[in-house]
Amino acid sequence: MPLIYLCGVKSDCNSQKIFSGFWFIYWFITKCRTPLLHFCFYIVCTFDHHKHKCMKTKADVNLVKNFISEKDFSDIEPLVQKAREMLLGKTGSGAEFTGWVNLPSSLLENKDILNKIEATCHRVSTFNPDLIVVIGIGGSYLGARAVYDALSPSIGHRKPEMIFAGHQLDSAYHAMLMDYLKERNPVIVVISKSGTTTEPAIAFRLIRTLMEEKYGSDAAQRIIAVTDEKKGALRTLAVAKGYETYIIPDDIGGRFSVLTPVGLLPLALCGFSIQDLLNGAAECQKELTTNHTLANNQAMLYAAIRQLLYRQGKHIELQSTFCPKLSTLSEWWKQLFGESEGKELKGIFPASLVFTTDLHSMGQFVQDGNRVLFETFLSVAKPEKDIEIPVLNSNDDELLYLEGKQMSYVNHKAEEATRFAHAQGGVPVVALEMENLTEFSLGEIMYFFEFSCALSAYIQGVNPFDQPGVEAYKQKMFELLGKNNK
Repeated sequence: MPLIYLCGVKSDCNSQKIFSGFWFIYWFITKCRTPLLHFCFYIVCTFDHHKHKCMKTKADVNLVKNFISEKDFSDIEPLVQKAREMLLGKTGSGAEFTGWVNLPSSLLENKDILNKIEATCHRVSTFNPDLIVVIGIGGSYLGARAVYDALSPSIGHRKPEMIFAGHQLDSAYHAMLMDYLKERNPVIVVISKSGTTTEPAIAFRLIRTLMEEKYGSDAAQRIIAVTDEKKGALRTLAVAKGYETYIIPDDIGGRFSVLTPVGLLPLALCGFSIQDLLNGAAECQKELTTNHTLANNQAMLYAAIRQLLYRQGKHIELQSTFCPKLSTLSEWWKQLFGESEGKELKGIFPASLVFTTDLHSMGQFVQDGNRVLFETFLSVAKPEKDIEIPVLNSNDDELLYLEGKQMSYVNHKAEEATRFAHAQGGVPVVALEMENLTEFSLGEIMYFFEFSCALSAYIQGVNPFDQPGVEAYKQKMFELLGKNNK
């Protein structure tokens, strides 16, 4: 039944809201005699762990499109099921890097890493740091930054503040960072599997030199290395200097490492609940590793939709959000999908937009430009704060129709209108809605994307866990810098 594909309603998640939507769709179809699959897909994943220990979905039938047929879903479902079996059975390419699949539940059952992180946080708290500096690039910093930005104030800073280094080679940025660190009370977390990746290696040389000048022999107590268990330049340096260390697991690649010490340690040092982050991921893990059909596994459904649209020439996926605090999560998502799928001259190009801001720049292209894209909306149902538009009983600014309304209401209607307009303009729309901005919901959506990404890449026929293309620029850069001459 196509209805099941759209709604994804599970027998153990039958909330009143979902059933209401179900019967409305049934009534609409029977009255209007319109095939359900003429509707654009609006898949909404909500995360209400207090009421339901599962992901919940509902269908929105306002966006009328005809991109994917019932036969399309029937044809691709065996491929999606095979991809899931390859992932869970460790029979697919890159299977040696699938340690992330069962990681959330494993960390919650075996508390060793969580206990060690708690002890580190207690030790570091004696310094009363006002700044946590995370040195890393790609997956070594994007996951932590995504969570930090989503849960931190949009204006002002939390304490301790988290800032980043070694994620680019801009000289002005790092020069200003050195000046900034002189006036602050920092703790450093350097993250690198090898210790020789150019950007973080340069940044760490700069920062450890400053730390040793500032704190002398005590500097080592303020530096924590997250690196390979046994080998590499950073491991060797950490042993020589006496840094506390954490291990990057061999069976988890960088872009899938947010729930390892790579992401957990910096977030815990800034006071976030990594227990809740893992709880959210573990709930998602349980559902996605248990259910095996498009009707009850939302990651399978999302992967199927992506690949079906890709086959239709939709080679660009826009992740659009009306919540600016999710913009860094989109950056993390771009690396996750871009590095996992973009190889062998294949792949969906991941891009991101922040609305309503980007409606005034890229909105024209999305609405009327080349029809090579589809759009995934990432939104939050409940804003962390709201504000009422003042009642002035005046229309001198032509806002009389909005006075007394909550700003979140206006933002929501703008989002609703944008989805509808883009769908009407020929853009397939998928929507993922987090109930709120919490560690739990972020853990859940991040695991959801990881699982979906692996499935999508396997369906596409590529190894989700390697990135051979990133070496090309490095080899040329090393040649230009004369590395091989030293």
